[in-house]
Amino acid sequence: MSDIRTCGIVVPTDWVLLPLEPSDDVKAWAKNTAVGLCERGRAAGLELDRRTLRRDLRARAEDSRSRDPFYAFALYPDGFDLALALLEVDLIWPKETVRRLTLDWLAETFSADDFGGPTVTRRQLPVGPAVRIRQNLAMSSPPWRESRRTAGDGGVLREGCVLRL
Repeated sequence: MSDIRTCGIVVPTDWVLLPLEPSDDVKAWAKNTAVGLCERGRAAGLELDRRTLRRDLRARAEDSRSRDPFYAFALYPDGFDLALALLEVDLIWPKETVRRLTLDWLAETFSADDFGGPTVTRRQLPVGPAVRIRQNLAMSSPPWRESRRTAGDGGVLREGCVLRL
């Protein structure tokens, strides 16, 4: 089997890979990425507020970096200068307090009932068994955002660890 850390993730072009490395210059990245997204929007006949977009990109990157995920992406469809969704991928390895990772453990641990119970679905994917948790969460957010969000959380059980999405 291959090492789980060598797995790549492919997302549609509307998803922007966020810089997570400590050496990444988030401010410069946000500026350059905002220019590119504005050009993409203009090509589709849409005008974006580059300053709002740059601020949102930077906030999303800094927020994701605070959790240190394996990968992080933000969804910016044409015409939107604020991210519509955030996707973070992380690896969870067994440890002394949780010796065996299961999808039931993942669903229980990462479920919240801030605004009603979660919807948990299980599927068999080509990479292994998976669980998806869809729930409404109360989260802190930038002032221009609502504090109630719908979150999709889930994971794939693979090679003794859980790939958390």
